[in-house]
Amino acid sequence: MQATQMRPTFAISMPFTARDAADKIRTEIRRHNLQHCTRSKGVVAEFFVEPEDCRYWSPHLSLQLHDTEPGQSQLFGRFSPRPEVWTLVMFVYAFSVFIMFAASIWGYAQWMLGARPWALLLIPLSILVIGLLHVASLIGQSWSSDQIELLRRRLDLVLSAVVDPNALEQPTSNHSVQA
Repeated sequence: MQATQMRPTFAISMPFTARDAADKIRTEIRRHNLQHCTRSKGVVAEFFVEPEDCRYWSPHLSLQLHDTEPGQSQLFGRFSPRPEVWTLVMFVYAFSVFIMFAASIWGYAQWMLGARPWALLLIPLSILVIGLLHVASLIGQSWSSDQIELLRRRLDLVLSAVVDPNALEQPTSNHSVQA
């Protein structure tokens, strides 16, 4: 995982259809008694940290299976903050962008009316908020690296009986695809 990567992602090829792979993954989750820290429905699964070990910055691992060719699929995984934390982060990002947009219109109107365009000062302030939020997310991610590794080990344990163990050694990708 790169130090500056938000929401690290990875992909693993599966020698089954997405539905069959999901069924095999659910079977292995039950076999390894991991129901207390996973959720699964259809071709989607989530691995999360137990509530007693959960911190504000604790991650969860979201998995989606997609058919790629007949009889083959790809497991796409993404580490990210818990959904409630991610919603807050996206709200702060969106609100900051809205403030920048509104401040630019208001500042332009002030400038056109010959007044001092003090509203334009909100633009760098919003950029600062976005920058601080990004730094906070990277700090939170580094603080939760042990839990990210725990979630990946659990996934590898489940997948070890489903796919070739060499396929599990694929490094985390260098890109972060946003949904």
